[in-house]
Amino acid sequence: MTTADEVSRRRTFAIISHPDAGKTTLTEKLLLYAGAIHIAGSVKARKASRYATSDWMEIEKQRGISVASSVMQMEYRDCVLNLLDTPGHRDFSEDTYRVLTAVDAALMVIDAANGIEPQTLRLLDVCRAQKTPVITFVNKMDREVREPLDLADEIERTLGMPVVPCTWPVGMGKSFKGVFDLRTKRMRVFRPGEDRVGGDDEIMEGLDDPACAERFGDTFARARHDIELVGGVSPEYDRGAFLAGGQTPLFFGSAINNFGVREVLDALVEFAPPPRPRAALQRTVDPVEPKFAGVVFKIQANMDPGHRDRIAFIRVCSGHFERGMRLTNCRTGREFRPNSVVSFLSQRRELVEDAWAGDVIGIPNHGALQLGDTLTEGEELQFTGLPFFAPELFQTVEIADPLRSKQLRAGLAQLGEEGAIQVFRPIAGGSLLLGAVGNLQFDVVAHRLRHEYGCEARLAPARYTMARWVSAADPREMKRFIEANAHRVAHDAVEAPTFLASHKAEIEVAHEHWPAVRFHALREHAGLVFHRHPG
Repeated sequence: MTTADEVSRRRTFAIISHPDAGKTTLTEKLLLYAGAIHIAGSVKARKASRYATSDWMEIEKQRGISVASSVMQMEYRDCVLNLLDTPGHRDFSEDTYRVLTAVDAALMVIDAANGIEPQTLRLLDVCRAQKTPVITFVNKMDREVREPLDLADEIERTLGMPVVPCTWPVGMGKSFKGVFDLRTKRMRVFRPGEDRVGGDDEIMEGLDDPACAERFGDTFARARHDIELVGGVSPEYDRGAFLAGGQTPLFFGSAINNFGVREVLDALVEFAPPPRPRAALQRTVDPVEPKFAGVVFKIQANMDPGHRDRIAFIRVCSGHFERGMRLTNCRTGREFRPNSVVSFLSQRRELVEDAWAGDVIGIPNHGALQLGDTLTEGEELQFTGLPFFAPELFQTVEIADPLRSKQLRAGLAQLGEEGAIQVFRPIAGGSLLLGAVGNLQFDVVAHRLRHEYGCEARLAPARYTMARWVSAADPREMKRFIEANAHRVAHDAVEAPTFLASHKAEIEVAHEHWPAVRFHALREHAGLVFHRHPG
């Protein structure tokens, strides 16, 4: 195959949702239907021997939540699907925002009982800002939920984009009979079942099939009325509008029962775009270019706790990657030849011989690669858009056992580089500071320090409530500012100077006194700064 052929086979997408909408369950079932796994893990069965494939951390298994993004690759209908499962909890939204910079489409999961929820909206705002096309799956139709017409209307109004229904539910809860495929004009009959995929789904033909009306009675009659109503007011699927984020295909089902999953998988192959051009500071990079270029969008420490490894997740943006090829880290200018490159099915990994634009590969390293690093075959490039948000919560961290202080510093350095928490080192000395978007991040870091690094950390509230990265066109002015404010300036994981404040007024006063210094609520790896904080 040519490079263009291989690129056209790729579909790289993230699954996004509010917590408990069923995102991780749907991830499992997509893997199941694609043949990547043969039995699905139970997300809720914390005491059972099976867990969700995408929830691999010990704390995820204990709490039944996703706290880190997972990457999974599978093949379906001659396409290579790169699936990125993201944390739903708002406290881990930074990880999700960064993952969304590495995908070409998003699959949004909505709880049919709750409709659009706050985290769903925040994530959709990020997709909209990046013009990422979105496919919508309304989950949990096997429960007593809201009317599908109401849900479709709310999605349109709240998200500000027309929905294009592709499947429609026949009943809900105890009267849930199946889904009608509006494209093929056939109904797939619902049969509960959790773990395995059967090839014996019952299919019934057409809205006018008398057997459907006779078998499902009033439930089918109401669904037929809704389908006819929706057909009269919904727009036709327009690929251009979808790719521009101007409409969303809509599907219904029950992920826990494997129902409606196959239709979503087919939609990802048919609707989601292949890899698209990506902007770098120097130029736009086309995925079918022959030369390799990739960007580090995620770092994960201790995926294999026995080896204390650190994996840099690389989105391949162009060209053909081959194991052992010579690559340049554009940030440091250093060349290296990665030989133990891996692809993922969550924590499980396989050695990669080659990869193409759209694929996600992992390069084990010991801190040589950082979030936002661009890798090329020699050309100087820097991809943009990888965000770091100013934290809103701060805690001091000290070691309970002074003999384990080395482990604490090593653990915090790695977790800070990973982006699991922001670590600040006050230039005037004193305890290290941890910065987070949500309190759950502190719990996860304390748990990981204990279990992955063998050190017990004491966390205590800090006096700061705000932070701003600072920069100045004149290095001398920057130096004077830091010296004058040494008691409230710290360096983060990449040595970027940060001004810490207890109140917003302190930042305003500093801005007045130092007009040549810029204060940033968001920083990017490349030094480009956006001023809008999502949500």
